[in-house]
Amino acid sequence: MINVLDKGYVRLVDTMGSDLTVVNAARASFAKESKELDEKDERLIAYLAKHDHTSPFRHAMLQFEVYAPLMVARQWWKYIIGSSHLEGIGDTMNAWNESSRRYVTMEPTFYVPTKNEWRGKPDNNKQGSLGPVDDELGAEFTEKLNKYIKEGVALYEEAMERGICAEEARLFLPAYGMYVSWYWTASLQSVAHFIKQRTDSHSQYEIRLYAEAVKELALEKFPLGIQAFLDMDK
Repeated sequence: MINVLDKGYVRLVDTMGSDLTVVNAARASFAKESKELDEKDERLIAYLAKHDHTSPFRHAMLQFEVYAPLMVARQWWKYIIGSSHLEGIGDTMNAWNESSRRYVTMEPTFYVPTKNEWRGKPDNNKQGSLGPVDDELGAEFTEKLNKYIKEGVALYEEAMERGICAEEARLFLPAYGMYVSWYWTASLQSVAHFIKQRTDSHSQYEIRLYAEAVKELALEKFPLGIQAFLDMDK
C-alpha cells in the first residue's frame, strides 16, 4: 500500500497473470508457450506495445483499492469511460465498485490543502494551475475550507438525527474534497494507459500522485509490460 495526499492511499489487492502471460497470449496463434522469460520474450513485449498489438496485454489483470478525494475519483472515472471509446483502447476491461453514502454512514473524511498547497489559477483561465499562492492567502482559504466542512458535517448529522434518510442528508456534505473508496479492476493494457496519461506533467497534480502510486505498484508485478507502454513513443 502506498499513502497519497494527507489521508489517501492506493493498495494492490490482487493480480492475474504476469509478463509471461502477455508473451504466451501473443504466441498462442503459433501454438507455442514459454515456461520462463528470456531476452527474446522481453523484446517481444516491447514490440507488441510499440506496434499497438495490444490484445495480449488484456489477458493480465490488476485489482486496486483506492481511497481518494471525490474530485480525483470523478476524474479517474471519466477517464475510464472515455478510454473505452478511443481507437485501440476499446474493450480494455475495467470494473469499478465504489462506496456509497446511500448505505455507508461512517464519519466523513475530507482532503484539506495546507497553506502551502493551494495553487494559483492559470492566466488563460482554462484547466490546470500555476505554482503555489502565498502562505497568507493559502492559510486564509485553509481556514475557510475547514469552516465550510464543519458547517456541512453539522447539517448532515442534524438531518440524520432528525430522521432524514442518509441518501438525502448527504446533500449537506461538501462533496469534492470528501474521501471515497473504490475497487478498480482493469487489464494490464488499461492500467498502463492510465499510468501513461495521468503521470504526464499536464495532468492534475492530485491525480498525478495517485497515478505514480499505481505505477510503482504495477511495476513490481509487471515490470516489462508496464515499461513497454511507457517506452512505446520513444
